[in-house]
Amino acid sequence: MSSWRNLLLRIGDKSLEYSSSSDFKDHIETCFGALRRELGHSSAEILSFLLQCAEQLPHKIPLYGTLIGLLNLEDEDFVKQIVENTQNSFQDALDSGNCDGIRILMRFLTALMCSKVLQPTSLVVVFETLLSSAAITVDEEKGNPSWQARADFYVICILSCLPLGGAELAEQVPEEIERVLVGIQAYLSIRRHTSDSGLSFFEEDESGGDVEKDFLEDLWERIQVLSSNGWKVESVPRPHLSFEAQLVAGKSHEFGPISCPEQPELPSTISAVAYGKQKHDAELKYPQRMRRLNIFPASKTEDLQPIDRFVVEEYLLDVLLFFNGCRKECAAFMVGLPVPFRYEYLMAETIFSQLLLLPQPPFKPIYYTLVIMDLCKALPGAFPAVVAGAVRALFDKIADLDMECRTRLILWFSHHLSNFQFIWPWEEWAYVLDLPKWAPQRVFVQDVLEREVRLSYWDKIKQSIENAPALEELLPPKGGPNFKYSGADDQEKTEQEQALSAELSNKVKGRQSAREIILWIEENVYPIHGQEITLSVVIQTLLDIGSKSFTHLITVLERYGQVMAKLCSDQDKQVMLISEVGSYWKNNAQMTAIAIDRMMGYRLISNLAIVRWVFSPENIEQFHISDRPWEVLRNAVSKTYNRITDLRKEISSLKKSVVSAEEAASKAKADLEAAESKLTLVEGEPVLGENPTKLKHLKSVAEKTKEETVSMHDSLEAKEALLARALDENEVLFLSLYKNFSNVLMERLPDASRDGTLQSLKSVNGDSMAVDIEEPSTMEVDDENERPKKSQSNGGKTTNGYNVREKEQWCLSTLGYVKAFSRQYASEIWPHIEKLDAEVFTEDAHPLFRKAVYSGLRRLSNEL
Repeated sequence: MSSWRNLLLRIGDKSLEYSSSSDFKDHIETCFGALRRELGHSSAEILSFLLQCAEQLPHKIPLYGTLIGLLNLEDEDFVKQIVENTQNSFQDALDSGNCDGIRILMRFLTALMCSKVLQPTSLVVVFETLLSSAAITVDEEKGNPSWQARADFYVICILSCLPLGGAELAEQVPEEIERVLVGIQAYLSIRRHTSDSGLSFFEEDESGGDVEKDFLEDLWERIQVLSSNGWKVESVPRPHLSFEAQLVAGKSHEFGPISCPEQPELPSTISAVAYGKQKHDAELKYPQRMRRLNIFPASKTEDLQPIDRFVVEEYLLDVLLFFNGCRKECAAFMVGLPVPFRYEYLMAETIFSQLLLLPQPPFKPIYYTLVIMDLCKALPGAFPAVVAGAVRALFDKIADLDMECRTRLILWFSHHLSNFQFIWPWEEWAYVLDLPKWAPQRVFVQDVLEREVRLSYWDKIKQSIENAPALEELLPPKGGPNFKYSGADDQEKTEQEQALSAELSNKVKGRQSAREIILWIEENVYPIHGQEITLSVVIQTLLDIGSKSFTHLITVLERYGQVMAKLCSDQDKQVMLISEVGSYWKNNAQMTAIAIDRMMGYRLISNLAIVRWVFSPENIEQFHISDRPWEVLRNAVSKTYNRITDLRKEISSLKKSVVSAEEAASKAKADLEAAESKLTLVEGEPVLGENPTKLKHLKSVAEKTKEETVSMHDSLEAKEALLARALDENEVLFLSLYKNFSNVLMERLPDASRDGTLQSLKSVNGDSMAVDIEEPSTMEVDDENERPKKSQSNGGKTTNGYNVREKEQWCLSTLGYVKAFSRQYASEIWPHIEKLDAEVFTEDAHPLFRKAVYSGLRRLSNEL
């Protein structure tokens, strides 16, 4: 990389390029000198790279803005091109709904205004254009309030620019910026308060009571505090002030007009369902970037001004966004933000808020695992203790944590410990053994240990808990497969059945084909022993042959899947097959999940059969104490969803191919017709058509392109038919899933006439299980080693018991999973909502069940 590129990339960092200096003024002068020398012969490359740096290192935008201000003194045309390119990119981002592009380019425009490159009035026009669009969108008569998510996003973008340029705007165009602020106040008065229902980290946040400020209302309050403090922000560098005397001499450029896209039209039939569908689409396209997860007590971040917290969060989120493929660079930039205060606790809260963000994190959870691991290594004296404090605080509140968040936390924590030799002070949590087996803290420890065994081996994990040896009780069984026909228990299985199993095993070892084995079963086994024994012997024996490794399992399924398919041709028998898998791998939840998932992949069992098995009596009793049935159900629904997603991608690709093929066919036909109509001289006489050789080639091309077009159309029709069938199957799946949920909950939930709230379930047996989040003792951490001062507090309760009975905990856990499934697959559920409303979400369904579903789908109370 050339030196000027390195200087641009590393500006503001302590790096060799700047002799490890940390003075922004020196950095800008050094970089400006290098760019000025190169500008004459590399202006296009500099322009492109400079804009790329500003867009992908947004926390350095004030530095890049000042640098461009200085370049404006040298070459106005070059900087004018930067402004024009930015205007084009900004308009493209608005048109395509590129949220990150809109947000960052607005921040960049603000920095250009601070450096006298852009006229303040031009920036105000941008603000007012977005604000006008937002106000029209939420207008009940002129707009489409279901698209409030976009309107809110535009206003958040305006407000997020003010920490960067509020002081300059207030000084240079006070009346105009005041007009914008009054407009924002007016917008806030007509918009709907945004409920976090269905997306809160903790169940207690949705229990009613005082309505908390939503993200936009909170940001507006922070901006008002900033304005009253004279727009002073510690977290935003203001390098342009060091060059103010020079920058005022530069020419301020005009920013071209921009336009916001029209909001989608209201549906022809206005109904709660139509409104809900459009609202869901809007929130998918313009998602809220973050939800704050307040893990630590306020004393840990009390030195921060309200606006500084917002700015640092934005810095951290931007680094996570643009360095998602470069974990080490990500960690390096996260610890080197241009702020004059420490922010380890805020950094941990921000990362955990993204890891646990609902409905889904911006990136795969493994990315956050790696970033946390690299930050622990980059800040060994500080960050590991902060992470440990976060885990303890979340553990104290685990009973109220959303079920999806709980699952993610378990997966992250077990993986995190695997990177640090599984070291954790388990003795702090040994008290969970005194709690009932359904207590969330006990289940959390049990699930973490089970996941650790998957990542290592049983003896290693037993060794890691040697400081709390009693916790061995929560480890998964050490035993291997549970083969019915091993001969270890002759009383249970007859010698005849064991002989059948041995005979089948020999046939497989002898490489007999699936057809030969099917014939043997039909002639010698099924007529004598009947369906149940035949199925049990065959499935158990094949599973045992494939039990040595994942590869062995796949080989058995590929070679003898036909045998299983023949035996289990209908749903009832498929449920029996899954039961045999569960019985064989009863000591290994991982292999149970893998085997069932692979069988579904080979279409040996259907998703409906899996749903039926999950809701069988033996599994229903596990809903609140084990993740085993839920993991199988998640895999089945995810695989169904992924099939539909893949089909949509293939159809989208085929449609593009069809257009290309039609264009090629049209061109080939035109070329052929032109050639045929052309007069040429043959032996001095005019003849119609090109020479025969060329004509023959053109005919061949025309025929070939026509055939390809027909073939593409056929492929597209076939894929669309498959998609239509898959969507129909999806509807049946969700109907089955929700009917099962409704039935089992109706049997166990209290009478619907009672107070229909989760809090009433939690309070059935004495005190509420909700944790008092204001209690400092459970969140307070010792400065020296970050260990709780009350390590045995159990979230504010004594360790002699857990105050929720088993039946109520079963209901709480199951309702939590109802909400989690509804939220995760909302995009696939909404198209079928009318049928679900008519058949499942009826007045006869329990109110708490419907509330959980609607919460996951984010249907407002007035849409129900």
